[in-house]
Amino acid sequence: MARILIVDDSLFIRTKIGEVVKNAGYDVIGFASNGEEAVKFYSQLKPDLMLLDITMPLKDGLTALKEIKENHHDAKIIMLSAMTQDNVVNEALQYGALDFIEKPVHDLQIITALERIFSLQD
Repeated sequence: MARILIVDDSLFIRTKIGEVVKNAGYDVIGFASNGEEAVKFYSQLKPDLMLLDITMPLKDGLTALKEIKENHHDAKIIMLSAMTQDNVVNEALQYGALDFIEKPVHDLQIITALERIFSLQD
């Protein structure tokens, strides 16, 4: 069972995504509410995949993505954001994000992205 870490500054969004991920048969191993926690928890928990918001306090998701990928080249990260300007999406993909999901997030988007990423491992 794939182990997922969910990072978003909104408790409501973290909870909602956590339920979707669990109901799809994945193991939610932790939650973080900002980019600093994301970097720390990634190193501690070593998830199979991280769902990472962009706009957060203390450290934004793009900065956290960059730091995580520098230290964990094989990190699998999907970005979540309402900021969908081409430059933001391109920057996230350039830093190594595997996918970009636009907020508001729909359950099927999350499930489809997870299935696509984990089916590539087989």
